[in-house]
This record gives sequence, structure tokens and C-alpha cells, in this order.
Amino acid sequence: MSAGPTIEKLLAASPYSLPQTEKRQILTERTRELTRHHYERCDVYRNLLDRIFGGSKALQFDALEDAPFLPVSLFKTQDLRSVDPAAVVKTLTSSGTTGQAVSRIHLDAGTAHLQTRTLVKIMQHFLGVERRPMVFLDHSNVVRDRRSSSARAAGILGMLPFGRQPFYALREDMSLDVEGLQEYLEKTRGQSPIFFGFTYIVWQYFVEELEGLGKRLSLPDAVLLHSGGWKKLEALKVSPAEFRARLSAAAGIETVINFYGMVEQVGSVYFENPLHFLQASIYSDIIVRDTNTLEPLPPGRAGLIQVVSALPESYPGHSLLTEDVGVVEGCDNPATGMNGQYFRILGRLAKADLRGCSDTFQKPLPRPA
Repeated sequence: MSAGPTIEKLLAASPYSLPQTEKRQILTERTRELTRHHYERCDVYRNLLDRIFGGSKALQFDALEDAPFLPVSLFKTQDLRSVDPAAVVKTLTSSGTTGQAVSRIHLDAGTAHLQTRTLVKIMQHFLGVERRPMVFLDHSNVVRDRRSSSARAAGILGMLPFGRQPFYALREDMSLDVEGLQEYLEKTRGQSPIFFGFTYIVWQYFVEELEGLGKRLSLPDAVLLHSGGWKKLEALKVSPAEFRARLSAAAGIETVINFYGMVEQVGSVYFENPLHFLQASIYSDIIVRDTNTLEPLPPGRAGLIQVVSALPESYPGHSLLTEDVGVVEGCDNPATGMNGQYFRILGRLAKADLRGCSDTFQKPLPRPA
């Protein structure tokens, strides 16, 4: 799919520059383009739209809320691809425990390029254009296989271009290399390092490890980017506020930016704004739907989050119903210096409720030949 004028409009603008009304108009047009593109090129997607959304009628919609969507869990059971297998340059997989099915996301060169371009623009908004020392709160073996990547590996590989002199602070057994980290920080003193890790790993293997060792780092000029794993912290009764406070006490890091994203929509990430809410960029948006009826809900009402992205061209991942519950908190707020919607994640929908709202999608479909 060659880049058209709609996506170029988005790529030409700064990531938080467009008011919500203008952004929604462009994103709706782009979603229509992608829906038709995938309907014509992906057998499984076409079968689903024919069965659930009325076939070709689903290609005509005026509001983003009326665009067809797929449950994100479908990528665990179906091979969803809109390009020839020979065009796939990388297959990403979601994280999962042993025995769990994982999502498989097929990227061609064009989609990978779009994801990189948008991610660069979003990252530079928060971190600036200068590359800084990068500390990964993980171990280096996670990224060995460059063609097939787990969610952790995809996150690390996605961050690599935004830093320099990468240092992996954990050993393969997940123990913290305190001495190695201190040596690295001494060598890069005064250069405002970036720390990156998945939330539960940052908590368990960095914050709690430093606390257990009685060590304290002083990194007031550092930035921590983290994502995922809140379910494990919720089980431990660790709130985002406590996470930030104890991280500051253990490592002296004051600038902490959480972000929300998924392997099914790499590049369409939602970074935390100054009010500690997740902010939608111009390349993506969310719709909140009632957990029983799936009807769209207004701001302030909690429901299932649907994520819409302008980027996926090699697979039909542009409009997905997640298993996360959230609420839109505001839009185009001058206090944030950023246009667009911002929202909170409240947690994961209970499995019983999830089955009730997505039974329609669960009947097996024939896999493409």
C-alpha cells in the first residue's frame, strides 16, 4: 500500500499539534482507506466483516465510532496478514507465559517504516532530538533474534535508536548489575541518561533490588520510560504514585513517563502527559465502549478501550477492541500543551465479562491457504 495524502497529512504535522476535531476527520478518512485495503487483501478479515459487520457495507462509515473493529485476542488464534508472506520482514509476538497463545503480527517494510517515523516524532517530543546514554532495565539476550521478536525485545529494539552507548543493567538471571551500572553512570556523568524497562521489571528487579541492597542512586537528571505490567503491581497494591515515589527514593529519578501500547499496534503509543494521563497522538486515538452493548461512551464513562491507528498496512490491526478498561478524562487541554484526548487505564476486564462481550468473534474461521 503506497503512502497516500491522508497519512502524509499526519506525518507532516507535529504529534500533538492538531485539535481533536481536525485530527478525527483525518483519522476517519485514513481508517476508511485501511479498512478497504485489508478487506480486499486479507481473507480472514473479509470473512469477519462479511459475517459480523454486513460485508461491504462496513466499508462506508462517516464517524470513527462506526468503523468495524476486531478483538485484539483474535491475533492469538488467526493468521491475519494483508501482504504476501515473502513481503514480511519481521514477525512480532506478544508477551505471554509458557503455554499461552501469543499474538503474531506480520510487518512488511512499509508498515515498519511508518511505525519508525511516528515513534521518532513522539519520542523526540518528550526527549528532544539529542541522543542520550540509554540504560535498559533488562538483559541483552532478550534481543538476540532480530527477525522474530517478543514484546520485550520489540520494546528494546524500538528504543535503541533514541539512545547511545546502551547498557543492560540486568544479568541473564535477572539480577541487578549494580557495580556495572554505577561504572556506566560514572562514565556518562552529566549526560542525562534515559532508563527504559517494563513496569513490573523496573519495580521488582530495580527498585526493590536497590531497596533490598540498601543502595541509593542519585539521578535527578535521568528520565525513566516504562510500560506494561501494571496488573502484577496492582496485585501487590502498588499504585502509580507509590511507584514514582519509591523509584525517586531508590534512584533519585524524578522524571517518570509511563506509556501505553501493544505489539498489535507498534508505533501508536500513548505517552503520559504532565497531568499523569495517557495522551493520544495524531497517529492514533481511542474509543471507549460499553462492556455489555459495545456502544461508544462519552468522556467520563468507563468501558472497554478500542484503539485506532493510522499505521498498520501489512495486517488488519488498525481498529482493535482491547481487553483493557479505561475512561477518557479530557481533550485539547492547554495545561498539557498537547492537543487530543487523554485517558486513564483502570484495569483488565474480567475473563467472564470478556467472553460475554466478544462471543460473536469466537467461532472458528478457515485459515487462508
